[in-house]
Amino acid sequence: MAKERELKDLFLDTLKDIYFAEKKILSALPKMAKAAQSPKLKAAFEKHHAETDGQVDRLDQVFASIDENPKGKTCDAIMGILDEGKEIMDEYKGCEALDAGMIAAAQAVEHYEISRYGTLKQWASQLRMKDAVRLLDETLQQERKTDESLTSLAEASVNLAAAA
Repeated sequence: MAKERELKDLFLDTLKDIYFAEKKILSALPKMAKAAQSPKLKAAFEKHHAETDGQVDRLDQVFASIDENPKGKTCDAIMGILDEGKEIMDEYKGCEALDAGMIAAAQAVEHYEISRYGTLKQWASQLRMKDAVRLLDETLQQERKTDESLTSLAEASVNLAAAA
């Protein structure tokens, strides 16, 4: 008879999913920074790379807090989102619309992360994992700020340049 799976199992599977995603994002951000035409967008990607490094460290702490080894599980969703971003970088290289497309791709990543961290935080709360709740919330707030910063950058300059 198969073992009945519980919320803790789902939490761990989803934690592995976002761990894999963050590692992939960590490798994609330098490429995005290099491709960015706007110095402000380049700086935003570089800043987010440093933040993502810290987010991986926090995930390591979440794993430790529940006595699990940090391990990723292939996340097809993030692979698809990152592939779309790469496609934009390839197809719009040298075009005014490149940075607008890269912001859109980056925000798709942010929205995925926000949904994952919000869910994980809620499940951790239900499972009474106080350390995990605190760590996940810290990353959730950081992801929301990154999304807001990208929106501001798009609205203030990048989208205007793309439309010119």
